[in-house]
Amino acid sequence: MTILAMDQGTTSSRALIFTDDLRVLARAQQEFAQHFPRSGWVEHEPDDIWTTSAATARGAIEQADNPRIDAIGITNQRETVVIWDRRTGQPIHRAIVWQDRRSFEEIQRLKDEGAEDQVTATTGLLLDPYFSATKIAWILDRVEGARARAEAGELAFGTVDSFLIWKLTGGRSHVTDATNASRTLLYDIRKGDWSDEMCRLFGVPMAMLPQIRDSADEFGMTRADLFGREIPILGVAGDQHAATVGQACFEPGMMKSTYGTGCFALLNTGDQAVRSDNRLLTTVAYRLDGQTTYALEGSIFIAGAVVQWLRDGLKIIREAAETQPLSAAADDGQQIIMVPAFTGLGAPYWAPEARGAIFGLTRNTGPAEFARAALESVGFQTRDLLEAMRADWPQAGDAVLRVDGGMTASEPAMQFLADIIGAPVDRPENTETTAQGAAWLAGYRAGLCPGPAEYAKAWRLERRFKPAMDEATRDRRYSAWRRAVQAVLAV
Repeated sequence: MTILAMDQGTTSSRALIFTDDLRVLARAQQEFAQHFPRSGWVEHEPDDIWTTSAATARGAIEQADNPRIDAIGITNQRETVVIWDRRTGQPIHRAIVWQDRRSFEEIQRLKDEGAEDQVTATTGLLLDPYFSATKIAWILDRVEGARARAEAGELAFGTVDSFLIWKLTGGRSHVTDATNASRTLLYDIRKGDWSDEMCRLFGVPMAMLPQIRDSADEFGMTRADLFGREIPILGVAGDQHAATVGQACFEPGMMKSTYGTGCFALLNTGDQAVRSDNRLLTTVAYRLDGQTTYALEGSIFIAGAVVQWLRDGLKIIREAAETQPLSAAADDGQQIIMVPAFTGLGAPYWAPEARGAIFGLTRNTGPAEFARAALESVGFQTRDLLEAMRADWPQAGDAVLRVDGGMTASEPAMQFLADIIGAPVDRPENTETTAQGAAWLAGYRAGLCPGPAEYAKAWRLERRFKPAMDEATRDRRYSAWRRAVQAVLAV
């Protein structure tokens, strides 16, 4: 018995085949094009999202020698918007990606009108271009006839999970799960359903919204021609929520941080939807058997993307793995600070207009120092999030941080993270936690995988990074970071 996990990310689509005891049998991955029509705009071709997702699913199945797939779990880049014609299935515009900042002026208008308090009280989120609602409205207002068609029920909106399910089921299912719904600015986080009030505020017709289901639920059957027979889709969660499940963070106070293109830290707050006083997000961690578990979330826009910038922008490395030896060769006498606000600053600052800067340059600064500063920027930003979480929910205390994602392979980055937050950092044996979370959700619904408590017992530690930096140095380094951020915000 096997489970197919489809992991659709910001820069690539991946698929993994898991056994019912969640061992990985096979994996496949394909990158796809990123489109930047203007400064601050980020788009994807929906067809690229679909074709790479389908191709990697088939590729993983072939690698695993064509096993019988019993269930499918989907995890996806969040907040990204796709709008398509219900009759033809054709998108009416490129997907507008979560990183996109084009609706900044509309967000500012709503803030000036005093809408943010009510938005936060209802959705748990802040007013920011990051989320889906203003992206939807932007497309409806700029594609000819789109708004009238949406109001007539001719168009469908979906985050990437909904779009993939639509394609997988041949248009028979227009659904999403509670985690993805909670990232749209249209979801009432306490009532657990779409908000009429938020839809009116953002100008989004409710007729275009998908049905909301639990994270482990029945989302539809795939077309028989895709994988040789119909297969049930039984698990769906946004990538950071799937990683929370994959890391077995089922108890209040448990924290995980995922390092992909961006960095996203979630703190499980149980059945309490904690409202943040420090500009964090209140979100759905997961919804199982009709019961919602909440989390506080801090979002960093640029984490692994800063390494991509070293490779593709500065061209000082050829592949990400080179940052490890390069960083180790950096001059300890130079304290270079890089604030990678390439697409603004996320939590706890939420400054979409901010842009990146590098401080402390000397004539001797070179690629090694840039590499170390890039890796350290992720640790500094993570501490920003944890400081805010501890202030909002003191029960968090000095909990261990469980980490996953591509950047966790970097020993210097993880050691610096432990040093700067002053707490242990645990890297699991299986770092495919996002895909594993999606697989467990599907397997749990199918009756193939054990419940949360038994699943949590199977979590295995690969390495614990312990803080080695003395407190005075830690405080001095973090103070320098905070001054650098304030300088960026002042420009």
